[in-house]
Amino acid sequence: MTNIPVCDYEGSDYQTSFWEKGGREYEDKAEAIALRRLLPAQGNLLLELGAGAGRNTPRYAGYDRIILLDYSRTQLQQARARLGDSPRYIYVAADIYKLPFIAGLFDGATMIRTLHHMANAPQALMQVRRVLAPGATFVLEFANKHNLKAILRYWLGRQTWSPFSPEPVEFAPLNFDFHPKTVRTWLTELGFQIEKTLTVSHFRLGLLKRTLPAGFLAALDGLFQPTGEILQLTPSIFVKATVGRGGSSSYAQTVLDYFQCPECSTHPLENAVNRLRCPGCGRAWAIRDGIYDFREPLDGG
Repeated sequence: MTNIPVCDYEGSDYQTSFWEKGGREYEDKAEAIALRRLLPAQGNLLLELGAGAGRNTPRYAGYDRIILLDYSRTQLQQARARLGDSPRYIYVAADIYKLPFIAGLFDGATMIRTLHHMANAPQALMQVRRVLAPGATFVLEFANKHNLKAILRYWLGRQTWSPFSPEPVEFAPLNFDFHPKTVRTWLTELGFQIEKTLTVSHFRLGLLKRTLPAGFLAALDGLFQPTGEILQLTPSIFVKATVGRGGSSSYAQTVLDYFQCPECSTHPLENAVNRLRCPGCGRAWAIRDGIYDFREPLDGG
């Protein structure tokens, strides 16, 4: 597989600077409402893609076990410091384009504020589809290029790219907005069935956020979210997609059974001291500070 550039938050204080001190309380509360609407009440094994510092993880309380996946080790370290060492949480540093899990493993997955960093979004979604079991639920959030602000800016000649065209737009390095129709096409071509679409962050305006309480704005946002079934003009879209019906996941009792080699797909991996070794290609992957690190193999296997 050709290496695809990855947006790496290594060393970032994103949780603090963007969410806790960046005036995003309204957006956080509005997203919590959307997640409550879309996620099943309970499940076995959830994959949280782009988990970051674990902002949303406590909202998945109905799942028995959660794998927090992020490319950044430091983000996962922050998540581990917040959530603790409970066996319910498994921390994995890996590339979404090369997910180190066996096929059909998960009965749930979320990807919130992550797709917009994917230079090859269809390839990332293909990997998600591979690791989901029949009947699994996938909650996807993506940045919407067809939002009202972008449309007005385009009509006024203040931006060159069209919000109506189907292709993604890279408005900053490794930051992409997507057209809702394009994302729906990608999902359906991969075999997902789209069950619900919500529009989120209807009131993402500085004046409103400075004037009105975040909780009030979020509650108001919640009233408008179901209009996403008809029209998508907000900067953020949430989609609930499922993988067919019936069947069962490959859910296993031991963490080691979850993994396959991200390079050659060999399963199972061999458990060694502070590492997992692939018996197929000989590569080895580190286990450090409670984090399974599949980004780069260790030298010497």
